[in-house]
Amino acid sequence: MSFARDGSGAKGVFAARTRTGVSALHVPLHPHRPLYTEFMALPDLTPRIGNDPKSVVIHLTTGTGMEIEWKDGHRSVYTFAYLRDACPCALCGDERSKSGRRAGEAAKLAPGALPMFKPAVKALSAEAVGKYALKFSFNDNHDLGIYSWFYLREYCPCAECVAARK
Repeated sequence: MSFARDGSGAKGVFAARTRTGVSALHVPLHPHRPLYTEFMALPDLTPRIGNDPKSVVIHLTTGTGMEIEWKDGHRSVYTFAYLRDACPCALCGDERSKSGRRAGEAAKLAPGALPMFKPAVKALSAEAVGKYALKFSFNDNHDLGIYSWFYLREYCPCAECVAARK
């Protein structure tokens, strides 16, 4: 077991990593007790291999969407319309929760409403956000969502993943 300061500056707070890979946070309850006497388990938030992409292809010029091959062999294909409807930003999440929609589900028309012409959703640009996410700028001027690899894998639109979420 090894200990390292957690960087928060709090006196006597240490993070521990055991041989099994389980993280722990040590907060001594009494200043005169030894450092190793009390532990509180924390979730292990290390990225999993399934959440890491092996290859990413974004079809900006054709406007068809994005393909991701994950390191575990799974393949995901996202249309730009699906990505726009699954936008993870707070604004879109709030709108989805108010209307009762799930991420990736298109907005429903009100009963009796006539559908208005809307141009097809396309991404105008895409950029990497560090090594953990992508950010798209869509043709409806929306560019607030940061799509992490974890989020994209969690909301994979393939039939197998959709069935597993239900």
